[in-house]
Amino acid sequence: MKIEQNRIDDLNLELTLSVTKEDYADSRKKKLNDFRRKAEIKGFRKGMVPMSLVEKMYGQQALADSVNDVIAEGINNFIQENGLKVLGEPLPSEDNPQNDWVDGNDFTFKFDVAQNPEVSFELSKEDEVVYYTITVTEAAKKEMKDNLLKQYGSLEDGKKAKADDFIIVDFEQGETKVEGTYVALRNVAEAARASFVGVKPGDVLDVNVNEAFENETDRASMLKVSKDELATLDPMFKMTVQNVKTFVNAPLTEETFEKIFGVKTEEEFDAKIEERIRAEYAQEADFRFSKDAKTYLLEKANLTIAEKFLKRWIYVINEGKFTMEDIEKDWDLFIVDYKWQMVRGYLMDKYGVKIEEADLLASAKGFAAYQFAMYGMNNVPDEQLESFAKNILAQEEQGRRILDQVENEKTFAAVREVVTLKKKKISVDKFRELK
Repeated sequence: MKIEQNRIDDLNLELTLSVTKEDYADSRKKKLNDFRRKAEIKGFRKGMVPMSLVEKMYGQQALADSVNDVIAEGINNFIQENGLKVLGEPLPSEDNPQNDWVDGNDFTFKFDVAQNPEVSFELSKEDEVVYYTITVTEAAKKEMKDNLLKQYGSLEDGKKAKADDFIIVDFEQGETKVEGTYVALRNVAEAARASFVGVKPGDVLDVNVNEAFENETDRASMLKVSKDELATLDPMFKMTVQNVKTFVNAPLTEETFEKIFGVKTEEEFDAKIEERIRAEYAQEADFRFSKDAKTYLLEKANLTIAEKFLKRWIYVINEGKFTMEDIEKDWDLFIVDYKWQMVRGYLMDKYGVKIEEADLLASAKGFAAYQFAMYGMNNVPDEQLESFAKNILAQEEQGRRILDQVENEKTFAAVREVVTLKKKKISVDKFRELK
């Protein structure tokens, strides 16, 4: 088989393949013999079907399969012999010549091939990337302290309802009475909330429930009716306040300090708060660094991608799952990610970044701990965390996400050792205003 190369540009080339009878004849004959050996046709013993009949039934298929095998082998050999780093897979050219599929004919095919660009750049201390140090303020420490004490506080009887309190009420309308309904004042419509704030046990209010409780699900739950029944109800109810429930912060006691952080004194408690804030800020700063470093590294690499070919390849391999409009819509984000995969792979090779199972497990455990913490579970046993983490890694999508995260983290850690971190102090408010 003869292959001619037409270089379109630095990244794109067209291959013209000339296939002769001698290239595919032996393969076609073998395939026909395989068909004959396996064919089960009424009136003939298995393996004894006349070749003329086999030719009639399977000749075209054997021809197509053998020619396609020759093409695939030829293209693969060409790619390997020429050391091409191919983007996706070769695609039949849109101006492919017409072939007459008759045994004994010669065939001509054209294929479009795109190459990935070579990634090559150096990093040194002359390369600077900003790293923000977020200032921990007394206000931030006080806010976290108040939030923690509130989180571990209790719901107790109150005298007058405040905006974030609960009230326990009875609703009456004629002979209908709904007793012991909990109402969270934060869920009361803003326009009606003022009449609820300040109420005390024994107070009686005339309430338009449609105006006060705009969410139908909440309203139905409070009145203990179905959503369908709401439409039939007169919205005016007499509401009697039976009790006020207010959140009371946990006291500053050794028991509280022990429960939250496992310490005994307020000084240790305050130190733990500052430690947590610094850890949270460091995590935010690391994430920002990774974002800025990624932008810097992509600019440094300055990759040019055969985007037209890539769009076409994505469209073809997905077999109509996406339209070209769908591909164009998310293209800007996709191409950045595609380039980053190449740059990250280059950096991992350059700096010997390896991903171990222990790295993946540690990352998954961190994710598991975060999920538990969202539900107030801060001291989950390590065995439980590990079991949960292994389940996360066993899920294909989650496992890929964890791997991607770890590869990013270890790559950026390697980059940090090479470049210069241009440290800047910044307030948390200014930091979060950064784009």
